[in-house]
Amino acid sequence: MRTYNTTPLYRSIVGFDRLAALLDAAAKSESAGGYPPYNIESVGENAYRVEIAVAGFKAEELSIEARENVLTVAGRKADNDTGRRFLHQGLAARNFDRRFQLADYVTVSSAQLADGLLSIDLKRELPDSLKPRQIPIATAKAALSDASVA
Repeated sequence: MRTYNTTPLYRSIVGFDRLAALLDAAAKSESAGGYPPYNIESVGENAYRVEIAVAGFKAEELSIEARENVLTVAGRKADNDTGRRFLHQGLAARNFDRRFQLADYVTVSSAQLADGLLSIDLKRELPDSLKPRQIPIATAKAALSDASVA
């Protein structure tokens, strides 16, 4: 009973369909499983880091793609374990696709693989048109002096 029906939201809100779709996507991704494990960290006011445990994967077996506010990290393990006979295999080496929904204006700034952790740095960069700006206030005295000069 952990699934939520967001259909009633569509009947009562206008223009927020993207928000309802995000809620649906979040509910589906939570039920997708927990492999590989990951952390999401805030490292500054507008900076974030996603760390994914990818032990056993080489850099060439991993791919990172950012498209339309979705960050996708995929791992495709090469079949090079032929001839190995495991008595116990506790290290997961299965293929995966992990998706993260990004907020508007969040971009990937870098990615690094070290010690079995894939670290992806994200940065939120607002365009100049959305940044706060100071608006000069004209006074009646300044308007009168400008009119007398003309």
